[in-house]
Amino acid sequence: MKQLSFNRDTQYVASADLMNTVNIAIALQKPLLVKGEPGTGKTMLAQAVADALGKKLIIWNIKSTTKAQDGLYVYDVVQRLYDSQFGNAGVDDIASYIKFGKLGEAFQSDEQVVLLIDEIDKADLEFPNDLLWELDQMEFYIPETKETIRAKQRPIVIITSNAEKELPDAFLRRCIFHYIEFPDPEQMEDIINVHFDRLEDKLVSQAIAAFYQVRQMRGIEKKPSTSELIDWLRALTVCGVNPKKITSTIPLAGVLLKKDKDLATLNRQLRR
Repeated sequence: MKQLSFNRDTQYVASADLMNTVNIAIALQKPLLVKGEPGTGKTMLAQAVADALGKKLIIWNIKSTTKAQDGLYVYDVVQRLYDSQFGNAGVDDIASYIKFGKLGEAFQSDEQVVLLIDEIDKADLEFPNDLLWELDQMEFYIPETKETIRAKQRPIVIITSNAEKELPDAFLRRCIFHYIEFPDPEQMEDIINVHFDRLEDKLVSQAIAAFYQVRQMRGIEKKPSTSELIDWLRALTVCGVNPKKITSTIPLAGVLLKKDKDLATLNRQLRR
């Protein structure tokens, strides 16, 4: 069987180190845990891997209220009770009231899929530990139907974290880890070229210089991310801003910075 390999996708700029780590996780059949500050492409990585390998992407978006059980299955006991009250046929078939979550859906797929567990650190501290068995053994048990659901094809699992909480050691031991560094100016130019067909070279160079200038300013609480730079370039283009004025005036700064304090900090810096 040919070994799957993730190479740089035309729509996703990945470092050689990141591509190697993805391929190691695939080869070892272990979840890939990806950390990095917002705007480093953690979530987009899963889509790029799915596209490059020709596989379906299943996304499990984690919230503060998410429980591990949500990703496995839900037994819709309320609907079954409702159906029994109105004499609907099939109420004795408990399996018809089992609704699979995203992990269950990945296990049930006849073809291998890419499963993204996005922002795992948003959930409570027990959430990662509650998934240890399922991610290790690729199976879970449904007591209502006395059935064990095993993965038909082991999914490629990519997990993202914004490092808002420390993840349990037992969970970390089961993962391949990669920290995505924020792109340097050269990488950022490659990313911009993916998003735009044609931009004036002077506009790009000045916008990138101003972008990193703002990120390095002391006192900026929420540093602008890659997506905000892309939006800013679109805004500069639409408004026809003179590239020569970009680094000195930082026009349309509200596209880059989203906090009053940060805008005030920027204005103070520009007045100096």
